[in-house]
Amino acid sequence: MRILAWHVHGSWMTSFVQGPHEYLVPVDADRSPDGLGRARTWDWPASVREVPLERLRDEPFDLVLLQRPRDLELLERWAGLRAGVDVPAVYVEHNTPVEHPVATRHLLADRDDIPVVHVTRFNALVWDNGRAPVTVVEHGVPDPGHLWTGERERVAAVVNEPVRRWRVAGTDVLLHLADHVPVEVYGMGMAALAEHLPAHADHLHDDVPQARMHQQLAGARAYLHPYRWTSLGLSLVEAMTLGMPVLVLATTAAPESVPAAAGVVSSDPADLVAAARRWLADPAEAKERGLAARAHALERFGLDRFLSDVDEVIEGATR
Repeated sequence: MRILAWHVHGSWMTSFVQGPHEYLVPVDADRSPDGLGRARTWDWPASVREVPLERLRDEPFDLVLLQRPRDLELLERWAGLRAGVDVPAVYVEHNTPVEHPVATRHLLADRDDIPVVHVTRFNALVWDNGRAPVTVVEHGVPDPGHLWTGERERVAAVVNEPVRRWRVAGTDVLLHLADHVPVEVYGMGMAALAEHLPAHADHLHDDVPQARMHQQLAGARAYLHPYRWTSLGLSLVEAMTLGMPVLVLATTAAPESVPAAAGVVSSDPADLVAAARRWLADPAEAKERGLAARAHALERFGLDRFLSDVDEVIEGATR
C-alpha cells in the first residue's frame, strides 16, 4: 500500500515507517514544517520516499495519514484531494487537548468518514470525539537492545523546548530535581535551558541523533519524565526499553503505562527526588528496576504489536 504522511513527529514516524508499505513524505526546498522530507536524525528505511509538494497531484496513493489540523488543507491544496471523501484517511491524534482537558471538541468530531486514532486510552477518554470513529493504538518502538550501564551518577531527561513549554513539560520539576541530584538533559532548545541550569550546562545536549542519544542516555543511572500534560512520551517508552529505571509524574497515561517494579510514579516531586537519591547510592536496585522496565516495555510497547495494530486500522479505513 502507498501511504502519504507528513513528517511531523519524528520518533512516532520512525516506528510507523517500519511497516511493509511504501511511505510518501512531502518535501520542499526549505524543508519547512510542511515539507520536512525524510528524517535526518532518525534511521528510516528505503521504503520512505520524498515527494516534492508540487508533485503530489501526480503521485497516486491509497491512504493519507493526517497528524495535524492543517494536513487536511495541505492535502487539498497540493494534491487536490479531500481527506475521507476523495481518498481514504486516518487521523492520528498525538496530543492531549490544549484548552479544556475534558470539554475540547476534536477537529473531526462532526465527521464519521475519518477514523481518529488516539495514542493512549487516556487521550481517547478526555477528548470530545463526537461521532468520529475512535480507536487507540498505543506506542511501539524498535528495540535498541539493553544498553543501560548506569555508570554515571546522574538522572537523564529528554525534553524538547523546555523553556517555551515550561509547565506543560514540567521543566520546573526538572529544575527542582536538579537542586538535589546531578542531571543531564537532551532535546531541542538547550541553550535557553542553560540560563536556568548554569551548574549543569556541560550536561545539556542539543538535538542529538536518536541512536547516539540512546547510547548516551543509557549511561545515566535513571531516567526522569517530568511532563505534566502531554501524551505518554515516546522518550519514556524508549528509556524503559533501554533498561533504565524511571522517575515519572503521575499524570495523563503514565500511571497505567509504568508498573511499580519499573520505577517510581508519583504526583509528589519529593518522591522522585528520594528515589533518585536512593538509586544514585544503590546501582543494584537501579539495575533491578531497569530490567523490570525493559521487560514491561518489550511486552506492551513492542514494535510488532504496534505495526499489527496500525495495519488493522489502515485495512479498516481502505476496505
